[in-house]
Amino acid sequence: MLLSIEHVRKAYPGQRPVLQDVSLALDHGETLALTGESGSGKSTLLNLAGALDAFDSGEITLDGKALSALDDTGRADLRRDRVALVFQQFNLIPSLTVGQNLAFHARLGGRLDKAWLSELSHRLGLADLHDRYPENLSGGQQQRVAIGRALAARPKLLLADEPTGNLDENASREVLDLMLELVRETGAALLLVTHSVEIANRLDRRAHLAGGKIT
Repeated sequence: MLLSIEHVRKAYPGQRPVLQDVSLALDHGETLALTGESGSGKSTLLNLAGALDAFDSGEITLDGKALSALDDTGRADLRRDRVALVFQQFNLIPSLTVGQNLAFHARLGGRLDKAWLSELSHRLGLADLHDRYPENLSGGQQQRVAIGRALAARPKLLLADEPTGNLDENASREVLDLMLELVRETGAALLLVTHSVEIANRLDRRAHLAGGKIT
């Protein structure tokens, strides 16, 4: 099992618990949609799974490593080597060109494969845009860059938080098609947060969060 979340709880000071006894598992190469109303804890769970935040109790194991046993450096190393993230806000670096953005995480992790990067670029329709800056791209193009940047380092786990939420219907469908195709080809597991039942139905499994619990 690539990702195992067992009886995890999470609360923020002065607030009711966000997650209460949540358990979830995701295998290598599997895709899972995480649905739920706003405020149900979806993004919090995604952040915990990606070692971006600490949980209060329970355990999360990612690729054989228990997150509770890792310090900040260990969690950063795990994120760099095994995890990639795609957000609704594209989070591209505005001072870098498309080509530089695409290569950024893979270069940072010492895993830049120029042949794979070139293939990704062509598959995502970005080959002719390498010298442009993010401000000169459409929303759909920016999200393609974000997906290419995430997959360039060949992560074992891809975490996506409403990755098509800022796109129109046609761009959303096109970007999702490309992401699912590339995820399956690379063998990465995908945990995707979405409000869309249509999108959720395209993944292997679906889990629903309500009141901080999986229902």
